[in-house]
Amino acid sequence: MKVLVAEDDRFTREGLVEVLEAEGYRVIAAVDGTDAIRLFREQAPDFVCLDIMMPGHSGYEACRAMRAISADVPIIFISAKAEEFDRLVGFEIGADDFIVKPFSLREVVARVQAVARRCCARKPQVTPEFQMGDLRITPVELRARRGNDVIELSPRDVRILQLLHDNAGCALDRTVIFRHAWGDDYFPNSRTLDQHVSQLRKRIEPDPKNPTLIRTVHGVGYRYDPAPENDGG
Repeated sequence: MKVLVAEDDRFTREGLVEVLEAEGYRVIAAVDGTDAIRLFREQAPDFVCLDIMMPGHSGYEACRAMRAISADVPIIFISAKAEEFDRLVGFEIGADDFIVKPFSLREVVARVQAVARRCCARKPQVTPEFQMGDLRITPVELRARRGNDVIELSPRDVRILQLLHDNAGCALDRTVIFRHAWGDDYFPNSRTLDQHVSQLRKRIEPDPKNPTLIRTVHGVGYRYDPAPENDGG
């Protein structure tokens, strides 16, 4: 999922970019409202995080311009303008959510995921669900389910699981997995991948110390071994 972040404050912008990229989103950054409109038109992002008080064009003006191009792309305003009037204006011109500064970066990620799920639910499902053991993964929702338990996933989590599922029984090299999940712009880093897999196992494995969904292949990388009687993907 490609996210456009429009924020004129460099530190806030860089913080948003860093935390969203860490979650597996592809992020493009705009330094003002004029830049945001241009990038929206040229890059066709799937999601927009938009400051209000920016030079060039304000966030309100940028939102109106974006809505003239697309009525469906989710837009979240992130602003220090905290009055009820400001939020109402934002919603009236087409925003899907409104976050008031100061905010926690984790809150932004949670709100991005929540709005993305709501908007994706209104669209026909493109990427089908798939099964890994007793775990059912729904990419469009960024969620997995085991019985009645719902597990929240990041885009990067989904890419790793999808790759392992699609290559079931094959030992995948760490570099191959890293390139697929992080992209070609990142230098392959086994430690980063191993740490991410360790955290993912804690959420999806019934027993993270004895993983059955993401198995380690020493000296190579990771493998998913399906159980034919359980695997329906």
